[in-house]
This record gives sequence, structure tokens and C-alpha cells, in this order.
Amino acid sequence: MTAREGVAVVVLLAIVALVYVGMRAGWKRRARTTGALVPTLPTAPADPGAVRLGPVDATYVSTTTAGDWLDRVVAHDLGVRSQASVTVHDAGVSIARTGAADVFVPAGSLTDTSTAPGMAGKFVGKDGLVVLTWAPTTTPGAPLLDTGLRPHHSADGTALVAAVSALIATKEKA
Repeated sequence: MTAREGVAVVVLLAIVALVYVGMRAGWKRRARTTGALVPTLPTAPADPGAVRLGPVDATYVSTTTAGDWLDRVVAHDLGVRSQASVTVHDAGVSIARTGAADVFVPAGSLTDTSTAPGMAGKFVGKDGLVVLTWAPTTTPGAPLLDTGLRPHHSADGTALVAAVSALIATKEKA
């Protein structure tokens, strides 16, 4: 290797290192700003009640602000894509994730469920994602979040939407 090639390699490595540092700083800044949306994650109750569906094997895609599927929320590991096991209980939806913090969405926080072709981190087309819309806090006027799940089997997606819709309907009757 000539001296000129050596300098080129060092410059390239320096550029790669700067890009990595910039990406890491951006992720940390995003975690701080989205931490205001989700001050803490809801905790699962000791007894979540009867199992309505699950566990369903899925990929946890991400959580975004409701309606803006590119505005990823990264506070509390909500922006980390991971394998998940989703269970719908009487008390809410439990999302047990591998390599990231588990998420529990209380039944009282759920406002809607639907399917979508994609969101930040994953686009699959043809309504392949199940989206849970929920409020992270009980504060009136708090912004809503969308959490995207990609079931491993399409029939599980249909069943998941039906189970969460029934949970929301039960909450609204109460």
C-alpha cells in the first residue's frame, strides 16, 4: 500500500466514524424529545385477566406519533425493532419483546386498531401491519401513539385486530 492509499483509507475511516457519531447523537436527541410524549411506560398489572388471544408471534416494528408514521418515538426502547410475542388480555395488550423493553398497553388507553401497509422501520404493503392506537398517559389531550406489529402469519393479524377491537368495544360499554 502506498502512502497515498494509506491516507485515503484513514480519511475514509474518519468519515465513517463521524457519520456513526452523528447518527448516535441524533438517536439520543430523539430519545430526549420523544421522552416528553411518553414520560413512563404503563406497567402490566400483576393479574392481567383472562387471555383473549395469544400469544401471537410477531415483529414489533416501531411506535410513532398517531397519524405520522414516519415520526418514530424512541424513548423507552419504543423505536427498537424486535421479535415479539403479543397477547391480548382483559386488562390490555402485552408485547413481550426480545432484546428490548416489554410494552403493555392498558385496555383503557386503546383508542383504535387497524391495519396498514407500513410505518417507520417497515413497509410490507397490503395492510400487513397491525396498528394499535393508544394514549401513553391519562392526561387529557395527551398525544396518541401508533404501535406497529407485523404478525408472522396473516391469519394472526386478522385475529389480533378482532381481539383488540373487541377489547376496545368492551371498554366503551363500561
